Order: sequence, then C-alpha cells, then structure tokens
Amino acid sequence: MEPAADSAVLRRAFSCFPSGVVAICSRVDDEPVGMAASAFTTVSLDPPLVSLCVQNTSTTWPKLRGVAEVGVSVFASEQSALCRQLAGPAHLRFAGIEPLHTEAGAVFVPGAAASLSCTLYNEIPAGDHTLVLLRINELHADPGVEPLVFHASGFRTLVSRPSEARAGDGPSGT
Repeated sequence: MEPAADSAVLRRAFSCFPSGVVAICSRVDDEPVGMAASAFTTVSLDPPLVSLCVQNTSTTWPKLRGVAEVGVSVFASEQSALCRQLAGPAHLRFAGIEPLHTEAGAVFVPGAAASLSCTLYNEIPAGDHTLVLLRINELHADPGVEPLVFHASGFRTLVSRPSEARAGDGPSGT
C-alpha cells in the first residue's frame, strides 16, 4: 500500500477505473461553450439524475452554471479526436463542428451515443472539485452506438460479451 496523499499514486489508482467520456455544452451569449469530462456517472432514476466532477479551477463551468439548459453528449467510440478538441483551448473547441441544440440552449455533439438535456440540480463542494448533479429533462439514446471509454489515461472501446450480460442487466447499487 502507498499513501493516498501522493497525487501521482492516487492518479494511477484512479486510472484503473474506466469511465465514460462526455461533452457538457450550452449556448452562452449565442455562442457554443463546452468542455469534456470523464468523471461522469448515472445517479438516480427518480428523479432522473447524472453527475459530473468539475475542477474548481475550471473557467468553463462558471459560464455553464447559470444557463437554462445544458447538453450532455456521451461520446461515441470513434469520437476520441473530438473529445480531445473539447478538452483543448476554449477558442478552438467548436472549430469545424456543427453542434445540435435545443431552443432552450442545450448543445450536443452530433453522432453521440446519447444526448441528455439537463438542468442544474445541485452542486456539492468535493475537495479540489465540485460534484455537479444534473437533472435530465429530455434525452435521446442509441444503445447500438458504442461509447468512448477513458481508462489508464487513454481512450478505449468496449468489447461485447453477449453471453455474459443482457441490456438492462447489471449492478444497480442496491
């Protein structure tokens, strides 16, 4: 065992857990604003909630926090370059992208495995991050589109093992 106070050791341990990768986007002053996030997970069916963790040093989240609606796009497996772009310099994040959007301002990445139109539900301080809870208002999902996965500091794709699990089966946290 190694001390958890060593951030390099902690990052290495966190990298052992795969996560989905999402874009969090909205229109701010009639321009798309967004970021990529890998600390994203489902939370609740009733009410329908998802969460993401945002670094307290983020300059993008303060712009998105006050919008009426934010879009969450679950990146598809072939969208790793787009994910890197949305994690890059703010002024280049939407270069060459024709995002989709709702009338309320949520912005979505085209071709995503799922698109969730959300409103801010709660924010909880959590060390050097803020845990953001988003309430899902509307959504579109295509289970046939493979998601992009972040694991061991790199992007991965899933390999299906149909004999071991069926859609909808799996851990429920109960």
